Amino acid sequence: MAWDEWEQLKAEAAEKRSARMQLNQLADSGGGGGGGASSDGDLVVRDDELGKLGNMAYDLREQLRVDGDYARPSIFDASVDLFNDGLDMGSGLLELHDAWNTQLATLKEACAHISNHLDFTRAQHAKDEVDIQMGMRDAAGHLMTVSRIQDYLK
Repeated sequence: MAWDEWEQLKAEAAEKRSARMQLNQLADSGGGGGGGASSDGDLVVRDDELGKLGNMAYDLREQLRVDGDYARPSIFDASVDLFNDGLDMGSGLLELHDAWNTQLATLKEACAHISNHLDFTRAQHAKDEVDIQMGMRDAAGHLMTVSRIQDYLK
């Protein structure tokens, strides 16, 4: 691969990454807080959004598992061959191979952790919703209205 081609590929990858990494956000309202809150100030959790994010983290982990390991066998073989031929580059390439494996494992573990945490968050939120609804029922099992709830607060 020619140097110019390498530089062009790096520039294209940087453009794609910068376009992909832009965050959408609301215009600054001048007040405090606001992120993740609805217009009335309550925290809003959207189960479908958590699910999509969890699936994206899982998909990224799977893609890293497959694609991140693509060149590993040939790099290892090349490093052994170079080392056996008496070239110091072989041990350097082996160090690179090992560092890549360590970083790849860390990244896959982080993606799995994010995916698992979002799955747990979704399940816990659903459980909390049920607990709240059950706590708002009277002795007969009927859902209390706001006026009935305010009677208990007096």
